[in-house]
Amino acid sequence: MSSKDNTISFPELIKLKRDGGQLSRVEISTFVQGVTSGAIQKSQIGAMLMAIWQKGMTDEETLAMTREMMNSGETFKWPKEWLVVDKHSTGGVGDKVSLPLAPALAACGCKVPMISGRGLAHTGGTLDKLESIPGFKVNQSVEQVKQILEDVGCCIVGQTERLVPADRVLYAIRDATSTVDSLPLIISSIISKKGAEGLSALVLDVKFGRAALYKDLNSARRLAQSLVTAGNKLGVKTGAVLSRMDAPIGQSVGNAVEVCEALECLKGRGSDDLKELVTNLGGYLLWMCGHSGTLESGKTEIAVKLENGEALKKFEAMLVAQGVSADDAHSLCSNETDYFEHMKRAAHQTELEVLDDGAVLDIDGLALAEVLHKLGAGRTKSGEEIDHSVGAEILVEMGQQVQKGQSWIRIHHNCPNLNPHYSDLQKALVIGSHDKYETVSRVAEFIHPDNHNMS
Repeated sequence: MSSKDNTISFPELIKLKRDGGQLSRVEISTFVQGVTSGAIQKSQIGAMLMAIWQKGMTDEETLAMTREMMNSGETFKWPKEWLVVDKHSTGGVGDKVSLPLAPALAACGCKVPMISGRGLAHTGGTLDKLESIPGFKVNQSVEQVKQILEDVGCCIVGQTERLVPADRVLYAIRDATSTVDSLPLIISSIISKKGAEGLSALVLDVKFGRAALYKDLNSARRLAQSLVTAGNKLGVKTGAVLSRMDAPIGQSVGNAVEVCEALECLKGRGSDDLKELVTNLGGYLLWMCGHSGTLESGKTEIAVKLENGEALKKFEAMLVAQGVSADDAHSLCSNETDYFEHMKRAAHQTELEVLDDGAVLDIDGLALAEVLHKLGAGRTKSGEEIDHSVGAEILVEMGQQVQKGQSWIRIHHNCPNLNPHYSDLQKALVIGSHDKYETVSRVAEFIHPDNHNMS
């Protein structure tokens, strides 16, 4: 349908939503088809997005928008016997969870067509991290994705040209029109892409806290419940994990250094909080899709695959399938290796010292990420080049007793002088009395497909 059919014009649709009216499914279909075909002008798309941002959408409108976007291009079809699962994160600092999670799930017998994104603003992108590895190709055709899943069981790729083309147009204009934080637009963007993947089950990692899009638990819970409802209504068994995002995940932030930490996790080593997220998200998926009888048994199976090297073998096979040389992939996945023999190392590594005796009470992930962004690790707008070698290794752990003069962070950078950033970096570290430190789990809450929470 188009505005030439004399049924309804695009300006009339915009006016209807601007004035607080409810769009019918046919009207939403008209809008999405106009976006996909190019029949609707960018200025009109921007006006509609702003009207949606201001007036919101009902649950029925949001679901219709999600379904129309999902069907705006090709959808994946898989063999009936496959358990096809995926995970989506709302973005955080040091979030390299996808790298060990996808191969761990594949080692459990699942198929994982993980379609990921790039970093924008202070949050890191999974595709950017993987492109730190020479030869890794994130762009794979639908046919190639199917073949990699057949051969390996998992892949991590960018959005294909034919998958949800409406979202590609809308997302770029949302960014330009400051409508990114509209709940209906967030839901339709995330769930349409995951629905088009033809999934058996989906878990959403919805983050809240200082370094997350949503700062408090209640607003993150509202988003999670809306996403879970939309996913299940589209026929994908969907659940969510609410996780804390204040301090960075793990001990590294930045693209190449996060790949190193993900490899350590795959070798049964690495930070406890990263393992906690990987096992919780993976275990939840195994339980939701019926592979495991309980959440706990699912978590245990993921942990075993990380410990016994089976997940690591899947990761190595995925690297080769996506363009990395067999020698490089094998070396990266061997027990004793210098990762920077294969990935670019920054010209400078500068360590900062603790200024007072005491315990590490907090590390401000947002403050740290903003400095690394300025040093070249992130992008301000879509399409910008980033420096994969820029990053930070955190040399202390939360709650650890430290002494003045002890190194607490190592910054990998290519600028000759780190002094302009010194103050902001030091503000990220909070030192105080150990009796004020409280150990807190990354995982705050589960939102189940049947809407019963489990804390």
